[in-house]
Amino acid sequence: MLVTSSCTAALTPTAVALGNFDGLHLGHRQVVQPILNRSSKSKSATVSETSQNLHSLTGQDENLASKHPASWDKDSAAPPDTAGSGLNFDGSFGPKADGNSFSETDSDAVDRLCSTVVTFDPHPQEFFTGKPKKLLTPLAQKVELLAAMGVEQLVLLPFDRELAALTADEFVEKILVRQLQASRISVGVDFRFGHRRAGTAVDLQSIASGYGIDVALIPLHNCDEGDRISSSAIREGLASGDLKKANKLLGRPYSLVGTVVEGKRLGRTIGFPTANIELPPEKFLPCLGVYAVRVSVKNGGENIKDRSSSYKWENPKSLIAEKPSNLSFINGVMNIGRRPTVDGLQLTVEVHLLDWLGDLYGKTLSASLVEFLRPEQKFASLDALKTQIQADCDVARKVLAANG
Repeated sequence: MLVTSSCTAALTPTAVALGNFDGLHLGHRQVVQPILNRSSKSKSATVSETSQNLHSLTGQDENLASKHPASWDKDSAAPPDTAGSGLNFDGSFGPKADGNSFSETDSDAVDRLCSTVVTFDPHPQEFFTGKPKKLLTPLAQKVELLAAMGVEQLVLLPFDRELAALTADEFVEKILVRQLQASRISVGVDFRFGHRRAGTAVDLQSIASGYGIDVALIPLHNCDEGDRISSSAIREGLASGDLKKANKLLGRPYSLVGTVVEGKRLGRTIGFPTANIELPPEKFLPCLGVYAVRVSVKNGGENIKDRSSSYKWENPKSLIAEKPSNLSFINGVMNIGRRPTVDGLQLTVEVHLLDWLGDLYGKTLSASLVEFLRPEQKFASLDALKTQIQADCDVARKVLAANG
């Protein structure tokens, strides 16, 4: 999948899904689905799954998503501009009377477009508040999930003061029409854009229709249990220890992906060796405590390609493999916390793999969180900690066996 921060380097013409898409949850996937090329799904076979229970976004997960109609969180903000000019849009496709979906008769036309997700970097909230925003899906994870869906291109629009000042009309004309040559656009119905978020999704549909661009407005819905499908609700579930709710809204287990680094080796001294996982600093962490997890070990990989000279992001530890690979899946117990029993201060993420031994240093692990077992606590002695870890392992075995 091509990743670029330059609209002039993007492949055109495009079918565009527009938004922030942090988490790539069930609602986000409903927004992305309308712009996928029918022929592109077979092209995503080289992307490895992030966990044993991660549904294929091009197969089983589509069926799952269809049971949970889309929801759109209000994380979106004013869209940016980018420098440079693009080719003129030819206006060859006209708007539909029904603005909520693309007609089946247009499937051949959609196949000729490059399926493109357009999002913002940094996140608009981070730009306006000046505070780093913790993300459910840092860039590497987002790229992997989008590629698994069959998305061919991710355009990261640089967000700064000048870009945020664009009006809704300017954004459509400069970015979507001239630069990306969009013929199809998909957004959630509560999407807001333009200076001071003045533009609504309906405004986008109206403005785009003047250029002959078809806009699908994806409706808001809740999941079966009545919970709103949104990034905010997922963060709330993770922060409160309600992992089942968070995973339900995501449509897959929440995962922590990082590189195994050298630790204190304390676990080895009490019979429970752990792998210390270094995560991207922007990764959103769930509440501190102990989790039953399912871990995949990733090997090899490649840099994410970008044809623009302005965006030089690399993924050296690799979430995206050069070739399809058979991942190893291992049950485990993860602790997220500061290790108060040994007066630890630094926040660490450690996983003990059940019934497995081996050298993992430098490897990339993806730990899918299956169930929250208990909050972190301080024990009176290392022996008491050892006893509790054994109990955690016993519970985790039962939980993971029950969750197949």
